[in-house]
Amino acid sequence: MTPTTPTSRPRGWLFNARAAATNAWAAATTALSTPTPDTKSHRASPHVSVEMLGAPQWAPRNYSAFAREGFMQNAIVYRCVRMIAENAATVPLLVYDGAVDLDEHPLLSLVTTPNSAQTRADFLEHLIGFLLVAGNAYVEAVATSEDNIRALYVLRPDRVTILPGADGWPDGYIYNLDGRETRLTGDAIPGVRRVLHLKQFHPLNDHYGMSPIEAAAQAIDLHNTASRWNKALLDNSARPSGALVYTSRDGNLTNDQFERLKRELESGFQGSQNAGRPLLLEGGLDWKAMSLSPKDLDFLDAKHAAAREIALALGVPPQLLGIPGDSTYSNYQEANRAFWRQTIIPTVNRLAAALTSWLAQPLSPTLTIRPDYDQVDALTSERDALWSRLDATSFLTPNEKRQAAGYKPLTNANTLKRARLHLKYSPDQSRVPFGSGRQSGRWTKPAKPIGTAPAASDPEDPDADPT
Repeated sequence: MTPTTPTSRPRGWLFNARAAATNAWAAATTALSTPTPDTKSHRASPHVSVEMLGAPQWAPRNYSAFAREGFMQNAIVYRCVRMIAENAATVPLLVYDGAVDLDEHPLLSLVTTPNSAQTRADFLEHLIGFLLVAGNAYVEAVATSEDNIRALYVLRPDRVTILPGADGWPDGYIYNLDGRETRLTGDAIPGVRRVLHLKQFHPLNDHYGMSPIEAAAQAIDLHNTASRWNKALLDNSARPSGALVYTSRDGNLTNDQFERLKRELESGFQGSQNAGRPLLLEGGLDWKAMSLSPKDLDFLDAKHAAAREIALALGVPPQLLGIPGDSTYSNYQEANRAFWRQTIIPTVNRLAAALTSWLAQPLSPTLTIRPDYDQVDALTSERDALWSRLDATSFLTPNEKRQAAGYKPLTNANTLKRARLHLKYSPDQSRVPFGSGRQSGRWTKPAKPIGTAPAASDPEDPDADPT
C-alpha cells in the first residue's frame, strides 16, 4: 500500500475547487450589484429610506394631444394661436386683374363671403388656427352645376386622410366623420382642385406638415406640469408634503391608530379651506418635511422659461404676452411691429399666394389675390414713415414714388405736371361751402404758381373743373 502524503489530493479535487471558487465569486458579485435600502437604527422602531426618480412622462405627439394639452389647457399656446389667427384675419384680401384693383368680381365675392355660415374673418381664423395647431389645413371648394365655385369650407385636419397616387403625390383625400368616409378627388370646376392643402414644413414627412406645437411640446408639458403642481400645492394646504414620525418608546402604531390619524389629517388639514391651520400632535408624533421648496426647484423661473420657449416656437414675442424676464424689444410698440413683420405678414402673404394659385390662376392668368396692408391699423406708423421718406426724396419722379408706395402710376400729362409742381392739398386749406353743387365740401384748389398756364380738365382728377 502506498502511503498518503500530506500533499496528495483525491482525484478531481482541482475541478471541485474551481467550481467552488466560481460559485463564490458569482455570489459575491450578485451581492455587490444588488442595491439594498439604507437602514437606520432607532430605539423605538426601524426607519427605512428609499428614494426613486422616475422617467419623465411626455404627452403623446398627435393632433388630439396638441389640441387638448396645448391649445385647450395651456394659456400661452391659446393666446399665441389666437393672436396670430385673429390679427391675420383682419387683413383684407383684394382681387387684382394685372395692376387694376377690381371692385366687382365673383372671386372677390367668394373671398369676402366664403360660405353662408362664416365671414371672411371667421373663415381665415379657422384656417390659420388649424394650420398652427395641426400643421395642416384643408379647404374644400363646393361648385354649382354652372361650373362656378359656390362656397369654401374649412375641414378639420384630424378627419382628413391623404390618398397618395401611383407616383407618390396626393391623388385625393378622405374625409371621415363618425365612421362615414367621403372621397374628395378630382376638380371642383375645370382647373380648380376640390381640396386645397396648406401645410407647415416637415423634414421627415412627404405628405403632412409639422405643427409648431410639436417643437414646443416639452416646454408645454413642463408649463402644464408646473401649473398642476401649483394647484396640488394649494389643495394640500399650500405646503409641501411631509411625514409624521412616531418616536414613542412603546413601539409602533396599531392599525386602528394609524387609520384614525390618517383620517384626521385628510379631513382636518388637507385642502385650501384648511390652509394655515395649526397641526396639533399627540405625544410621540413629530412632523418632518420631505419635499423641496419652490425656491429650491426654481419653480417660477422654470415656468417662465417654458412660457418664453412656447411663445418663440409659435412666433410671438414674449413681451406681448406679459412674460417677465424678456427684454428683446425696448417697448411694446416695437415688439408688436416685429410680430407683424416676422409672423403675420409672412402668414398672410403665403395664404394669399396659395389662394391665387388655387382659385385665381385657373380662371385667368392675370388674376391675383393680394392682401391690403393699407387698411391695417397696426401698420399705420410704418406706412406714415414710408410716405414721409418718399415725400422728402428729390431724386425720384412722382410715378416712381407712387410705385414705391404701392400705387399705380399716373398717365395723364396734366396730372403729372401738377404732381411735379407739388400742387397737392394740405390740411390748412379751406373747403368749398356746402350748397355749391358737386364741389360741396371738397378741398379748394391751391393757388397755382405765377406763369403757369391753366390745365385742361383731367379725367383722372375727380376734383377737376368740368368747365
